[in-house]
Order: sequence, then C-alpha cells, then structure tokens
Amino acid sequence: MLAQPQLREDSPATTSTISGPPAKKRKQNPPSHNSAAESPAPSDPASLSNPAPIENVVLPAYLYDLSTRPRLTTSRAPTFIPVSDDSPYHHTDQLAHNRLGFRYVPAGLAPEGSTIPFRTIESAPQAYRVSWEDRSPFVKVTQDGLGLLGEKGFRSARCNAPVREGRWYVEVKIEHGGGARARASDAPGLPAPPPRREGAHVRLGWGRREAPLGGPCGLDGYSYCVRDKTGEKITLSRPRPYGRPFGTGDVVGMYISLPALRHGAKRDPHDPAHVKRERIAIEFKGQEYFESLEYTQSKEMVALVDLSRKHADCAPAHAPSAKKSATIKNVPERGGAGAASADVTPLPTLPDSKIVFFVNGRCQGVAFRDLYDFRPLRAPADARKAQAKRRATREGAREHKENHFDDGSLGYFPFVSLFNGARVRLNPGPDFAFPPPPDVDAMLLESDEAQPPSPSPGDASAPPPRRTWRPLCERYGEFMEEQWALDRLEEEQA
Repeated sequence: MLAQPQLREDSPATTSTISGPPAKKRKQNPPSHNSAAESPAPSDPASLSNPAPIENVVLPAYLYDLSTRPRLTTSRAPTFIPVSDDSPYHHTDQLAHNRLGFRYVPAGLAPEGSTIPFRTIESAPQAYRVSWEDRSPFVKVTQDGLGLLGEKGFRSARCNAPVREGRWYVEVKIEHGGGARARASDAPGLPAPPPRREGAHVRLGWGRREAPLGGPCGLDGYSYCVRDKTGEKITLSRPRPYGRPFGTGDVVGMYISLPALRHGAKRDPHDPAHVKRERIAIEFKGQEYFESLEYTQSKEMVALVDLSRKHADCAPAHAPSAKKSATIKNVPERGGAGAASADVTPLPTLPDSKIVFFVNGRCQGVAFRDLYDFRPLRAPADARKAQAKRRATREGAREHKENHFDDGSLGYFPFVSLFNGARVRLNPGPDFAFPPPPDVDAMLLESDEAQPPSPSPGDASAPPPRRTWRPLCERYGEFMEEQWALDRLEEEQA
C-alpha cells in the first residue's frame, strides 16, 4: 500500500495522482550534494551547486487501497522521445531523475500476503547499461542504454549497478570526441550542430554516488578519470600525466580491482559497513519509486578538494614525475610535506585497489591506487542522538532520514562525462573489441619488476592462463539478486 507524499514546491517529483489526506511538512536544510563548482547550464536544475532550502516530505500513516493497481515486475518508465526525426538518441520522459539531493529506484507492489507493501523491481532493458534515473537530463540515450550523447557543458551519467568488490572490465568506444567539431554528416539523424568555439570532449572513469552529475568526472575525490584531450588522469580536479590522448574511433578499456567487501562488525552497531536502507515509497507519474536522501559529500572530502586546489595555486609549473603520481595519496602533498595531515582528517581507503585504463588494447599503466572507501564515514555520536530525537515526530508518520550506513548499492560505477555533443557507446561485454590479458594484475607486476620469462605459448606443459577479471555485463544480475535479498531480509524483520 502506498503512502501519499505532499508536493514540495521544488521537489524533483510532481503531484501524485492519488488523492489523500494532507501530509505535514518539516523544513530542513540538507547539506549541498554538489559542493564543487560545476560546468554552467542555467536551465539545468541539477547544475546548482547550492540549491535553495527544500522541505523534507513527512509521509502520513494513511494507507490506500491498491488492490486495483497492477503488480509490476518491470517499471513503466521511461518514455523515449527522439531528439530529432530518425535520431537514435532520446530524451526520457515520465521519469524521476536523481537530483536535488534525492535518489529514486523503481518500485512495485509486493506479492499478496507480504508484510511490506513494496519491493525493488527492474526497468527495461534488464541488462547492464546506463541508469535512466542516475544521469543528467542533458545526457541523451539510445533505447538500449548503451549509446550516450552529451549537450552543452560537461554532464555525466552513471551505470545501473555498482562494483563493490572483485576485478571488472568494460569498454567504451568514442564515437565523437577528442576535440573534434561536429558536422551534420558525422551523425545522420541528429540536428545540425550550432557553431561552437570548443570541440567535443570525453572523460571516462569510475565514480561513487556522491560524485555530481552536473559536472565532469574527476571534479572531486568521489571520481577518478582519464581525459581524451591529453590522456591525463584526474581526481580532485587535479590533472596529472598518465597515458596517450584518445579521440573519435578509439576504444578505451576501463579496469577496476577492489578488495573483498568488508562486512560490518557484529559488536559495533554503528559500523558504516552494516547494510541498512532508508527509503520511502512514493508515486510519480503513475509509477511507484523508492525515494531516499542521497549521500552527501563529507566535510572531510570537501576540505581535501579545497586543500588540493589551494596547493595547485602554489604548485611548481613543471610536471611531476609519473612514478610519484601513481597514487592519489600524493595529491594533497604537492603543497608541502605534512600539509595534508595537519589540516585534513585522513579518509579511509580500499587497500590494494586500483584503476587501469587501456586505449585500443594497449595498457596505459596504473592510473590510481588505494581508492577512497565508498562506505559513508562513521556518524558522530551527537548526530546519531539528534536523529533519534527526530524519529519521534508523531505516531505513524514517516520522515526521510540521513543514512549513516551502506544501503547495499554503494560502490564504484562506470562514470561517463560528455562535453559539446560528444558521443560514446558502452560495451559491458562479454565480447570485447580489445579484451585485456587474463590476469591484468600479474601483467602489471611483470612490467614493474624483473620476472622470469613466462612459458612460451607452444609449451604443452604450461596450463592455459586463468582469467581473473569478469566482464561488467555479469554484474547486473548479481546486483539485482543482492537487492532482492535485502527485500526478503526487510520482509523477515518487518
């Protein structure tokens, strides 16, 4: 059964079609989701770095008869509207986009007899692709969710399932980028491009949920990327020498390796690694969604970004050595030894994690090591006490609450940023244009250290190499099973 939300004047969602008793409101000024400056587009609400204060929805306890509503297993949304006649790229309508500090996941009625009224459902096509909800509205998509077209300044999109542990690989073909200028003959079916001073550009990498969609990948410490124009790697808005440039027609392979997932400590109820979901079912244009507060950027990460920019202003003009820049931990140290530790609380990292990029099958080396942990930071005791007091608003009411725990969908997502009409196409596998070696980590180790020669391919006694990575297409079904397992756990605990 569905609780009816009260309309917020600046809510990402519009009025529900179900009428019901009015809901109370409680004003709250949530932390800005996008603390860093983003590329300008005044008409894009998601590009606002500091949105106006919004009102949290307090949903009433009144329940409505939903017996006449269909029990969907696949979301109705979105509706595809071509950007022009015969264009493969589309706007998406009837869709709740993740913005203004809120996140949306398709929901459907639970089976009859269930204790909880709603459950997680899929949206078509049921495969690994870009997320319909988790992208800027200025990024246009093909109906299979693999082709992306950018507009105006840098805008970004995440895929529909995160990587939380293990070794994974995905390819991205650059259909238009590298500074190329658009011509009508380049993409039949697309509208004639307006004259622009800058060409089309692409940034590709991996990003967390906190990374803003209204700006480029690498804008802060929540995402890591490589840029087409120079081949530089970027995080915390700091470009560093890395690999070769790439452009139209090139294929970029993205490899990520994360350690085994750490589970929450049983004797520590406040360990952020515990999995807990804080979400409320709403209706938006005839489709049910789970609405939740998005994780906000931590003050520690914001301070690290500010420190990195401050040190960039006084950094020497010469480029640092490539060897020293192999890890992101060096970023705040460029302003002087010990500066980072004196002013910024160290953020937890994932040991032995790494990101590697390939261009047309050629490995560019390790771009980033020891990535920041994707779980939220431990909530201070005073914050937990304040939240506990707010829970007693009134009997039967439900209120959005900040989640201090992993909600089961945190991790690193493929993160694509497009500028000025850039176009790319994702290939999550299993068939790749340039498959990487079976063991990427072993290949990197051999390139860094002197190793005995490997057995020749003709040696019959040598066992075939075992592939240690997985194509990203396999992650989608695995992720959905994890979400449905959490649905069943919530049903048991209800």
